[in-house]
Amino acid sequence: MPHATQSSGPLPLLQEENDALRAEIRQLREQLTAAEPQKPPDAYAQGQARFRTVFENAPLGQKIITPDLIIRQVNQAVVNMLGFSCPEELIGHRIIEFAHPSHRADWQELQTRLWQHNMPAFSLETCLLRADGSSFWCQVHSVLFPDDGTELGYTILEDISERKTLEASLKRVYDAQETILQLATHDLKGPVAQIELLVDLLQRDVVSRRGTEPPPPPELVHYLELIQAACARARSLLDDVLYVGDLDQNGLEKRPTDLHTYLVAQLELFRPEASNKGIELRLQVPPEPLHARLHPDKFGRVLGNLLGNALKFTPAGGCVTLGLRAEQGKLSFTVQDTGIGIPSKLHAQLFNKFNPTRRAGLHGETTTGLGLFIARQIVELHGGHIWLESREKEGTTFFIELS
Repeated sequence: MPHATQSSGPLPLLQEENDALRAEIRQLREQLTAAEPQKPPDAYAQGQARFRTVFENAPLGQKIITPDLIIRQVNQAVVNMLGFSCPEELIGHRIIEFAHPSHRADWQELQTRLWQHNMPAFSLETCLLRADGSSFWCQVHSVLFPDDGTELGYTILEDISERKTLEASLKRVYDAQETILQLATHDLKGPVAQIELLVDLLQRDVVSRRGTEPPPPPELVHYLELIQAACARARSLLDDVLYVGDLDQNGLEKRPTDLHTYLVAQLELFRPEASNKGIELRLQVPPEPLHARLHPDKFGRVLGNLLGNALKFTPAGGCVTLGLRAEQGKLSFTVQDTGIGIPSKLHAQLFNKFNPTRRAGLHGETTTGLGLFIARQIVELHGGHIWLESREKEGTTFFIELS
């Protein structure tokens, strides 16, 4: 009996303690589990859900294409744009199947630019066909993005038919106005020439009557001079307007030109005017011969406009310099004067057609406002560009760069 009492006493106590500890551990685990925050959903799945929401509900057409231009995914806006009823009618087809026959090359260019030339993005305007055979203009923006070891094109489509229709309408109006202006200008040259001829005859009559009695009235001479000056201004404007029309319609036939000889000849045309105004003309060219492919007459119009302007705004005792240099495979022409300069606020509009900021010259010379516009058009047709640097009372320099 003593042995039985001794062996049964501690064991129940230990068992009770173990059970109590297990219960406490279980309770702690339950509390810790309850206190743990909920595990967030997978970030990739969240991103996919957001993308699908934006993609499917976007007001602009959106599609994903493979390097073979096969449509892998498309939203309802594209489906509606192409006149179908559900995305499944488009998925698996090549987008080029919906291109207008005259514009299939646009998609081939997009394919080349993105997947062959590795451009990160490309945009174009093209024409697509609807399911009913009608066509519409579309602005396309495509961006490459990586996907499962390849690169797909995320493409946004926007129907721009209304804008293209408006552009075509405005172009017809502009072309009609240009045609009317050209015809009117051409027809006006005849009457102006007749007035000039009559004025010349009257001036000769006045000269022949000098020294006779009664002498010609002094005001008659003055009026004839005013008429002659007005005709000269009108002829200059008509010539410039016709010249602009010619630039709009015809390209340039350029030919190799010896620039040293060419610039000397251009400068000589202005020496009488420069001499009368007391202005020095200079030519600065490198010693080695330089050649360029130019349309001599039209490029001469550029230099003539710049030299003429320089002489208009340079006071007596000043200098006008025509320069040429070659740098890094490019030719640079300069026309620099020591004249009154051009206010900086006028620089941005100087090359506009019918420039509203045009000013009279120091000797009262007028301008049509087309000279610098014509100069820029001709320079750009030669593949170059033109700009200026000027400060008031410090002179002006015009730069022309040809590649």
